[in-house]
Amino acid sequence: MANKPLKIVETVIRDGHQSLCATRMRISDMLPVLEQMDDVGYYAIEAWGGATFDACLRFLNEDPWERLRTLKKHLKKTPIQMLLRGQNLLGYNHYADDVVREFCKRSVDNGVSIIRIFDALNDTRNLECAMRATKDAGGHAQGCIVYTISPYHRDEDFVKLGQELVDMGADSICIKDMAGLLAPYAAVNLVKALKANLSIPINLHTHFTSGMGDMTYLKAAEAGVDIVDTALSPFSCATSQPCTESLVATLKGSDIDTGLDLKKLNTLAEHFKKVRTNIVHDFNLNNSINIDPKVLSFQIPGGMLSNLLNQMREMGVAEKYPQLLEEMPIVRAELGYPPLVTPMSQIVASMAVLNVALGRYKMIPREVKDLVLGKYGKTPGPIDPAVQKLAIGDAPQIDHRPADDIPPQLKKIQEKLADEGFTNASMEDVLSYASFPDVALQFMKGSIIGSHFRDM
Repeated sequence: MANKPLKIVETVIRDGHQSLCATRMRISDMLPVLEQMDDVGYYAIEAWGGATFDACLRFLNEDPWERLRTLKKHLKKTPIQMLLRGQNLLGYNHYADDVVREFCKRSVDNGVSIIRIFDALNDTRNLECAMRATKDAGGHAQGCIVYTISPYHRDEDFVKLGQELVDMGADSICIKDMAGLLAPYAAVNLVKALKANLSIPINLHTHFTSGMGDMTYLKAAEAGVDIVDTALSPFSCATSQPCTESLVATLKGSDIDTGLDLKKLNTLAEHFKKVRTNIVHDFNLNNSINIDPKVLSFQIPGGMLSNLLNQMREMGVAEKYPQLLEEMPIVRAELGYPPLVTPMSQIVASMAVLNVALGRYKMIPREVKDLVLGKYGKTPGPIDPAVQKLAIGDAPQIDHRPADDIPPQLKKIQEKLADEGFTNASMEDVLSYASFPDVALQFMKGSIIGSHFRDM
């Protein structure tokens, strides 16, 4: 049987600029070429979710819901895809089921077709509500396998996770390799294992951080992966996705030729080259982000390592930085080998810094205690018993779905917003406030878009 063409998800207007330009791309930067993007023939365009929601409100004075509706008006043929952190939605803490259900419904109603849903611990209990709500709203629910390397993250573990996602109704599976750890031949083995056991499409998402991304995509494509995420060249590589044009050119004439037109892609790239120059200038951003193969050793991207070094300088212990690099994998093992993706990467890193600066587990942050208690979900491996004793004493770990402990929140959030003067706020504004209360409130009070909700 002939292989099918490899499908492409274009990330330039979400993960591409989130990775390289601090999520500062404005809707005005996108508008001139949206119809052209719609004509390319992409499988989907990732355009919403992730950090875009927060950045719209906090830095760009844009209503994220209005951005989504605008994108939908111009992208009439190509599905819009978004990224969602399961029960965390777009934030860092779990929300009640009623908020999660409403957020997924409104996302689909306002223009999202595909919702990619992941959990930092790969605990499928934290995906259940969002997956079901997406499907109930008529959306495509893409369940994620967060990829990392540990004794508890073998191919057979990922296949089992994929089967759980299929049982939950996933329409497709995404291998989410947020740190660029998936090596080319490891990708071959993983893709083949998933394809042998699952009948739904497999989408591979990686970052170029380690410098292996395009090789990983090539080998995965040859192994039968159905879809990959790429970014147009001005917003590709480094800590972003591999380059769209390069992959299209690589596969041209093969039996998995994408069928995309390089001339159309080159025209779009010219536009986004100017966009990147303007964003870097307007927001005074660092424009020299490089690959960082050290991520393969520490599983922490270089940008985060530099932030940790700055943190240690502020604490007056910068000379202990080499110890930090040794401490991080030890702490990760002691905390049950969580994948190092937000918020787990921050939790493990902060604990390692405190251990090096103050002595091992002399000071334990609340987030670490919550992780040990099970409030984020089940860790892939067991928590070290000695660390568990230090963190939570004899308190029992919870063994149920963490969100079961959260009573309905939507009505209370509406009441809080009404107390601020927004008694007739739309449900979209209520959800913005639920996600980022202070930032959304400031935006609504000061923006033209939000002001018409205030009772006069």
